[in-house]
Amino acid sequence: MNTHTAKAQLHVPKDVSKRRLINPGWFLVSPSVVLLLLWMIVPLGMTVYFSLIRYNLLNPGENEFAGLDNFTYFITDSGFLPGAWNTLVLVGSVLLISVVFGVLISALLEASDFVGRGIVRVLLISPFFIMPTVGALVFKNLIFHPVSGILAALFKAVGLQPIDWLANYPLLSIIIIVSWQWLPFAILILMTAMQSLDQEQKEAARLDGAGPIAIFWHLTLPHLARPIAVVVMIETIFLLSVFAEIFTTTNGGPGFASTNLAYLIYNQALVQFDVGMASAGGLIAVVIANIAAIVLVRMIGKNLTDKT
Repeated sequence: MNTHTAKAQLHVPKDVSKRRLINPGWFLVSPSVVLLLLWMIVPLGMTVYFSLIRYNLLNPGENEFAGLDNFTYFITDSGFLPGAWNTLVLVGSVLLISVVFGVLISALLEASDFVGRGIVRVLLISPFFIMPTVGALVFKNLIFHPVSGILAALFKAVGLQPIDWLANYPLLSIIIIVSWQWLPFAILILMTAMQSLDQEQKEAARLDGAGPIAIFWHLTLPHLARPIAVVVMIETIFLLSVFAEIFTTTNGGPGFASTNLAYLIYNQALVQFDVGMASAGGLIAVVIANIAAIVLVRMIGKNLTDKT
């Protein structure tokens, strides 16, 4: 290769370099990116604005600057601590039920081979696709009802007094309803992950004399570590905003017995008409959700790092 040929290959025309700097893909992606940013930033900006003023729907003309007063009023509200505690109990209980029963049911389905197993799988996953309001109404009127509910009929059949679950055990009732809705999601993820388990390892463990419990403890559970972490992260994000089940069944009562942060924000906005305080509560809930998401993402990242 002579010197003239090398210079010709190294020479790049100016118009070609400009074309490389201007990527035509940006022109195709930019409208959707701008729309997505507006869709996220505009409601968030309005929420921040309303949280800093005294805005009540009964007095819409009085928009005085309130600073951080709305945040202080929301945190010191009589329903904040019960709502925060109920949110923690609700999220923790549903996660525990989903993970434990999800793992056990998935392992049972994977280990058993019976006629109609495909139909059973579909039935187990189906509740996840039912609207939360519909599921809550079914539990309220057909299962938990103290007169005409299924549990009332069972109690009467054995000579016991029926229980008004939504009045006497409101938070437990909400936990049962929400767990019924989210357990199929855990089963779906864990059952799919369990099907990818190497069967040769299980056969080798059986040949070495390992029993079903040892195989489950030393092979199946470590294999499900990543799917369990994903289930915990996704469910936590959604469980922090549970609302329809509470609104349909208990309305947050009796008192604040079944009120969580999402229902408390609704109560401030559309029952007490205090949009400013509700906006402040919404921002506090966003901060809590982001903290939970960051912690879970780091836990999952550490888990993935340790397993790889």
